[in-house]
Amino acid sequence: MGAEITIGELAELMRVSVHQIRYFEEKGVLLPSYTDTNQYRKYGIDQIYQLSQIMLLRKLGMPVQAIKESMAEDGQQAMEEKLHHSLGEVGREIARLQQLEQLLWKVLHEQRDYQINKQSYSVKMREALQLQKWFDMDSAAALDARTLVEQSAGVSHLFETDIHYVYDSTDTVSLYTAVERGGGTGRILPAGNYLSFKLQVKDESGLVKAIEQFCRHAEHEYGELPGPLILIEKSYLSLFSQGMLHYEILLCIETEAASGVDTL
Repeated sequence: MGAEITIGELAELMRVSVHQIRYFEEKGVLLPSYTDTNQYRKYGIDQIYQLSQIMLLRKLGMPVQAIKESMAEDGQQAMEEKLHHSLGEVGREIARLQQLEQLLWKVLHEQRDYQINKQSYSVKMREALQLQKWFDMDSAAALDARTLVEQSAGVSHLFETDIHYVYDSTDTVSLYTAVERGGGTGRILPAGNYLSFKLQVKDESGLVKAIEQFCRHAEHEYGELPGPLILIEKSYLSLFSQGMLHYEILLCIETEAASGVDTL
């Protein structure tokens, strides 16, 4: 028996599939030591080390084409440059996964909070929140598909975002999205105690009715209060109840002193 091994033995030794080895051969990054008279591929110790390097570079995130190029190049610098490139790609993927993790925790937290507080009035302390202006619309109008298309450049990841509708004493409602503290030129939703009401509705008429009831309750409990009414749309919670839209209505009933900021 010769010192070389078959493709099946190589696959078992390296814990990869025969299909992967054949793919590397098709791409020109791994060739057998020789092919015998029965057309069986044979691999020696050099191919084992070569495949080890290929699998390591694949694990480090290097595409097969880049591996092929690195094998054709000679020099430490070229390999270092490719590894630095892969390091950058890994960093970007880590950042993407961290953002995904934050989104998953946010959705689960909001769902638990909604189940606890839905259809009931509560007062809760909220920290200051930076808001970025999206656009204005008539307070009597309903948000429709055409408006979303026309305003789509103003916000990314639309249905992962809390949309803040700010109603004041005018006939205009302003739409805002939350941004990182200091990350925009929008307005501040000030820190303080807020009257909150969480609800889900099927259509615009149900939302209008809920807002009217909220305003009557707030006026009865607290009298006339300064500041706008805030409606927060949490469309991602529809994952838990198809066909329903989830909202939170907020009204600041006691504001903490905040110097040097532009508040709503």
